[in-house]
Amino acid sequence: MGNAWKHFKTITYHKWLVAKSCFRVGLYRQGILHDLSKYSPTEFRVGAKYFQGTRSPNNAEREDIGCSTAWMHHKGRNKHHYEYWLDYSNDPEKQGCVVPVPMPDRYIAEMIMDRIAASKVYKGQDYTDSSPLEYYGNGKKHELIHPQTAEVLERMLNMLAEEGEEKTFACIRRELVKKR
Repeated sequence: MGNAWKHFKTITYHKWLVAKSCFRVGLYRQGILHDLSKYSPTEFRVGAKYFQGTRSPNNAEREDIGCSTAWMHHKGRNKHHYEYWLDYSNDPEKQGCVVPVPMPDRYIAEMIMDRIAASKVYKGQDYTDSSPLEYYGNGKKHELIHPQTAEVLERMLNMLAEEGEEKTFACIRRELVKKR
């Protein structure tokens, strides 16, 4: 029960941070609906079982059983993950291959807010505006992200690291949210 409560508090704090950031750029609906699937039994049970407080429980589940059932459930229901935006290619040379497709701007914006919030939750007092970029850079090769999506994400994460939240959020609001 202790880990279930800790996990609940962690995902709720993360959700609150994302909502607060989404509201700052005008993504009210996405801020409210962000990560609701984490409260579903499929994701919540795994999160409570593998809770550590310093990283995603999905990584621990993956290490334990070879995959993360919670992550597969989560990415299939949340459009702010670039892994959601995969489809079969219609290119005859790549027939049958799964390829990334471009993410709509509003989901790129939410993905940025998600990465900032996750970094704040897991890094705590050690968080800096460079943390989301470092986390992204330390990930595996980003083969499954569309080049256009990667360009926008990397540009915004670099801006965050170099110029801070205020300028980055203003740019996100102007280029990704208001543009619609």
